[in-house]
Amino acid sequence: MMREPVSITVAPTGARRRKADHPAIPLTVEEIAAEAAACRRAGASILHLHVRDGEGRHSLDPGRYREAAAAVADACDVVVQPSTERAGQFGPDDMMAMHRALRSEMISLNLQELLDPDDEAQTSRVRDFLGEVAADGTVPQYIVYNAEQLQALARWWEAGWLPQANPFALMVLGRYAGSRSHPADVGAFLRHMPRSWIWGVCAFGPQELACVVQAALGGGHCRVGFENNVSRADGSPLRDNAEQVGRLQRVLDELGYAAATPAEVRRRFGCAGAAAAGCDRDRAQTSR
Repeated sequence: MMREPVSITVAPTGARRRKADHPAIPLTVEEIAAEAAACRRAGASILHLHVRDGEGRHSLDPGRYREAAAAVADACDVVVQPSTERAGQFGPDDMMAMHRALRSEMISLNLQELLDPDDEAQTSRVRDFLGEVAADGTVPQYIVYNAEQLQALARWWEAGWLPQANPFALMVLGRYAGSRSHPADVGAFLRHMPRSWIWGVCAFGPQELACVVQAALGGGHCRVGFENNVSRADGSPLRDNAEQVGRLQRVLDELGYAAATPAEVRRRFGCAGAAAAGCDRDRAQTSR
């Protein structure tokens, strides 16, 4: 039986960590593009993109995202997935405005961050916005941090409020502080996952590799990177994001799981609209 290729997403920057946390965290456009290319060579097919302002703080500025995405596109053919994370600084309007300015191939969204306030008027606005995202050909990845958020997302889907027949959900295991992830956490989430959904896992802490391998074994996709973890299982520091991607790719290869290429991701997830340029890049890369 042929297994679906596993997509490896790399999240190299995040919204919070700085050079003091690890000197190899990429913060500038040039650093992000170089890291994206290195991670692509190591096996990544999706870049979960965060950008920073001139002082290194988390930003949702569309211009900064556009500049970083263009630099990444010049460096390699990964699918760029901008983050709309609020990080305590932004609101739902900022999240929506960012998408409308970019209309990227993929985007990451947290339903609870959009539903603020969680009332009838905002629910109607968010439903319209999610329809707009789908109409633009952008593939959303719905971020969930606990079973309650996953169940709420499933209720929206059952009510017909999510435009996707088979939504793409990312389960986040652990947190920056106070909660570390374990491979068994994957199963706890999956009890609430609709069977037809596409899903993946990212995990905080040094058990990151074990957790994402567990996800692949269960039929899911994997995300690694310095946004969530900077250490090996023994606590020693990882060299860079490309090392994380490369060691995951080697484990998957040993287990008989192929890592998806960006072209396979675009076909599997149904990227359209803005994705046409990305598909052209795939063909150009293949013909070289």
